[in-house]
Amino acid sequence: MSSNVDYNKIDFGVFLPISNGGWIISDTTPKVDGSYAQNRSAAMLAEEIGMDFIMSMAKWRGYGGRTNHWGTSLESMTMMAGLAEATSRVKVYATVHTLLYHPAVAAKMFATLDQISNGRIGMNVVSGSFSKEFRQMGMWPEHLDHDGRYELAKEWMQLVKRLWSEDRVDHQGEFFQLTDCMSYPKPVQKPRPTIICAGQSDKGMGFTIDEGDACFIGGKDIADLAKVSARAKELARERNKPIKTYAMFGIYPGETEEEANDKMKLYQEGVDREAIMGLLESYGMAVDGTETSIAARAKTAFMSEPISGTADQITRKIRYIVETANLDGMMLTFPDYDADMRFFGEKVLTQLRG
Repeated sequence: MSSNVDYNKIDFGVFLPISNGGWIISDTTPKVDGSYAQNRSAAMLAEEIGMDFIMSMAKWRGYGGRTNHWGTSLESMTMMAGLAEATSRVKVYATVHTLLYHPAVAAKMFATLDQISNGRIGMNVVSGSFSKEFRQMGMWPEHLDHDGRYELAKEWMQLVKRLWSEDRVDHQGEFFQLTDCMSYPKPVQKPRPTIICAGQSDKGMGFTIDEGDACFIGGKDIADLAKVSARAKELARERNKPIKTYAMFGIYPGETEEEANDKMKLYQEGVDREAIMGLLESYGMAVDGTETSIAARAKTAFMSEPISGTADQITRKIRYIVETANLDGMMLTFPDYDADMRFFGEKVLTQLRG
């Protein structure tokens, strides 16, 4: 495939191992314990090898099984405050759930993070889809459906942006009420920190386009991913607004194709099927044979679409995916957040940007 893509302008980031087990539901993988020490090491390596951003999710309940997959996790915003201090160049994305944090609290937290990071913080907004996690706290709005949660998120996001820019905010809305509300300091970044959100539906993508800067998308295969990316950019054109599309992939490298395949086979042999059932339940997916991209991937133990092979093979596959789906960036996971990430930085990223 001939290419006019400048890969120095494509964002490559690391989805940090904030929870135990990482992105493979198996007990035959390199150990990912979800500790701060492991995340700090991964963040500093990401900066060293030239990655563009680091990001952590927010997780409040694991999936059970013999691996207790994601049963242990750090809190995203406080962890990223530490990693903002530990790094100096990479963009630092923390995740916030609109159902759990009042907009005035979140606005001040991210202004604080922006100051700690010297203007490198980004906000990953999650409107809520993990009902079991929120029900355990009594924080799941039973009266709101999928679209209703996005309406709440829209009001929430607009208030955060007002608190970042206005002296005083008065607001009597459907979900939030603010009276002469003040929030200082303001963010370092002008006009504001970068806002990203994952959304597949037109409602979700519309929210991201209206309120944010980049949309995390997925698909059952690369052709499906390309359709979703095209749809997001079509919706953005209709609104006369730009939007970037990012997708998530796992990197499974080997010095030879056989070595990479053997590692993946080993990881699959340790699959924790009970934890997979817990994952599907958490997403509200009845285990009734209905297939989704999440369910299909999880049944193979891999929570993100794998890109495997030698350095040359991985480089070619990334070029094909980026150019086929017209992506602006990739967020990457690794079985081993030391050796595999270093392999990627030294043998793949250098090719892409050479």
